[in-house]
Amino acid sequence: MLPGDCHVIQLAQHEHDLLLALEMLADALRVGLNTPYPINISRQDEIADPSSDALTADAISIMVARRLPEQSIIIDEAITSVGQIHALADVLPPHDTLSLTGGSIGIGIPLATGASIAAPDRKVVALQADGSGMYTVQGLWTQAREKLNVVTIIYANSAYRILQGEMTNVGVNEYGRNARRMLALDEPRLDWCSIAKGMGVEAGRADTAQAFRRLLDSAMAGDGPFLIEATIE
Repeated sequence: MLPGDCHVIQLAQHEHDLLLALEMLADALRVGLNTPYPINISRQDEIADPSSDALTADAISIMVARRLPEQSIIIDEAITSVGQIHALADVLPPHDTLSLTGGSIGIGIPLATGASIAAPDRKVVALQADGSGMYTVQGLWTQAREKLNVVTIIYANSAYRILQGEMTNVGVNEYGRNARRMLALDEPRLDWCSIAKGMGVEAGRADTAQAFRRLLDSAMAGDGPFLIEATIE
């Protein structure tokens, strides 16, 4: 029994024909490869932009969801800053989401790069935390060289927030200067616009919802790579 009195029904185990089990489930639900995309009661164009000019993770996800093109690919390595994008998925047009697959970090930029190479006609929107983005930042150069249609949104909170959360999870709520410096990205603060431009990717910085909206509209309308540094707390 799970929280909320939900029951888990096991359709097959590892020794069974899992593909057959999925096909039988699809038949039972009357869905398949040729099934028309269901019409949602709510629609993407009913999502309202944030009324506040504060730039938060939720505000970013709402603005992205409102402008997401059909058949786009979302790359999610926003980690602690993901916001509401997944909660809004059922009112969005058909799209794919690729997310963090394990316990390590740094997959976002190369995953977006590979997705765009594999599907050059589709817009790729990469939701990227700043700390994990530094692990594989060189992927931006490949995006510029190949002129890939990737919009990278950096959630710039100048911290390894996921690691700060792990410290809290093990009961460490206060730590000294050296430990704090190991979990922060503000000495010096990363300049993502300069990093991106140095690798050939056009970039802009936003610290308000209005500024982010302008940059996002421009990035979605254009071709080629574009990076938005979204300064959040």
